[in-house]
Amino acid sequence: MTDTHASTADRTLDPVTFEVMRRGFEYTCERMSQVLQKSSFSPIIYDMVDFSNAVFDADVELIGQTANCPVHIAAMHFSARASLERYPKEDLRPGDVIVLNDPYMGGTHTPDVTLTAPIFHEDELLGFAVSRAHWTDVGQTMDTHIAGEGLRLPPSKLVSAGVLNQDLVAIIKNMTRTPQYIEGDIQAQLGALWAGRDEILRLAGKYGTATLRQGMSEVLTYTEIMTRRAIERIPDGRYEGTDYVDSDGYTDDPVVARVALEVKGDRIHVDMTGSDLQVEGPINSPWANTVSAIYYSLKFFLNPSAPANAGVYRQIDITIPEGTWLNPRWPAPTLGCTTAASSKVTGAIWTALAHAIPDRIVASTYAECNWFTASVADPETREVQVFSDLPAGGWGGTPFNDGMHVTMDPLGNCQNLPAETAELLFPIRYNAFEMLTDSAGPGRFRGGAGVRLEVEFVGRGQIITMESSRTRQGSPGTNGGGFGSTQKQLRRNASGTLETIGGTDETGNWLPQMLGGVQFRPGESFVFESGGGGGWGDPFARDPESVARDVRNGIVSRAAAEEHYGVVLSGDLTVDDSATTTRRAAAPAR
Repeated sequence: MTDTHASTADRTLDPVTFEVMRRGFEYTCERMSQVLQKSSFSPIIYDMVDFSNAVFDADVELIGQTANCPVHIAAMHFSARASLERYPKEDLRPGDVIVLNDPYMGGTHTPDVTLTAPIFHEDELLGFAVSRAHWTDVGQTMDTHIAGEGLRLPPSKLVSAGVLNQDLVAIIKNMTRTPQYIEGDIQAQLGALWAGRDEILRLAGKYGTATLRQGMSEVLTYTEIMTRRAIERIPDGRYEGTDYVDSDGYTDDPVVARVALEVKGDRIHVDMTGSDLQVEGPINSPWANTVSAIYYSLKFFLNPSAPANAGVYRQIDITIPEGTWLNPRWPAPTLGCTTAASSKVTGAIWTALAHAIPDRIVASTYAECNWFTASVADPETREVQVFSDLPAGGWGGTPFNDGMHVTMDPLGNCQNLPAETAELLFPIRYNAFEMLTDSAGPGRFRGGAGVRLEVEFVGRGQIITMESSRTRQGSPGTNGGGFGSTQKQLRRNASGTLETIGGTDETGNWLPQMLGGVQFRPGESFVFESGGGGGWGDPFARDPESVARDVRNGIVSRAAAEEHYGVVLSGDLTVDDSATTTRRAAAPAR
């Protein structure tokens, strides 16, 4: 490939200094995340890791980030730029911090709150530290209007020259069900910003601002070059894919994401024309969220080892028609944008890539965040508390190995709420967290397994909101792989009887999977069954010994081993070679 940017003659920094700069930007964000996680008050931040931190140059180009929530990162780019439209760079001073969470001004859903702080060195603006964290509650509910989704802050001065705006903090505390977390989480995010500022200033002090700026420029070009070369390895052409959310919660109609990837040389055009129009329910995805989902979905297969920065954006062109659910107009509700819509953008893009690079693509994940927020009243004090969880599912099989079990969707590197934390802080019991047999999509390399989560409410409880999908049909496989299991939401009453409240019940009746305001009596439990990942390749080509091992480990049942894989097991669960050969030979052509 001929590329003027790739010439070493165009580079100013020597390789050692370049690597110090590149790693310094990454380390800066790691320090920010360490400070935030260790000092935050909300379990969804310190245990579930639902946050991201990044540093930008003076032109608001992403130069470094942590491997936290991929869906946050590119969206933070829009948040920072919206903040600077309200408070221009020339008016900012050291110690200023701007806060926003408005989905229509660079935000995603309202609980994701973004703080942006300028970094000055001797009155020279070097860049910005940006921290986004999911606050436990900002008063959100499921609604058909964005106003019903709680506090929605436009760009506002949270800190002016180091002085915290106490009036704004009071307003925020007044708009949440969990005021006890707010001040601690704000201070934790501020601490992350100051840590980012200090690390960038340390680099500037050691190397000088001119070298620092050159490092920022060259790390962007470095990623751009790697992205160009990765795109050139994809055959030119047009590749299409779709995925869908089962419903928006207000109608029973699926909501479809359609994508066409047009690859030409070293550029990709992502065209989401044909996606459904914006909907009444809270799954609409604002521009910033959809664009962010597009970038991280492509990065998985373009240049996963390249520095994560804005260099990757330069080679991707994006079309998302306004008025669709992936680029809605105000006041469409967006609460499920990160948790539902982002996953479907990824699913559609990966389906399209399966036509372009079938030997490298991964089968679909369970393609959901399954985020739910619940309240529970303490039976002794009657105090109402709020908690969240993210029950993960299986990832798809790969061309080289099986999919991962019970792993967070690609939109975030978050974790589930630990049972120990949950039972310590809230009047609830975690009665089950167990992998589901036969949830993994069959394949030469099978998908990962899903999980059954059961949360018992000791006091009166309520599912305030839950966004889910894959309840009509499980995650599809690729290259001949089978579907993963469907997802389901249930209630276990005090007598132990299970009742389906979302998804498909035992009679085949389907109920909307978007939950809101679902009440639970003391002693009742919320049960969620997450889906497995899709399989990769023909299941009858799977190594029989691997199937037998899965049966012994409870991942696959004995009946499914024979039905889906053509593997017959003897009484001690070892492979019956003769019967397996006969069973596979008798199977219809695949």
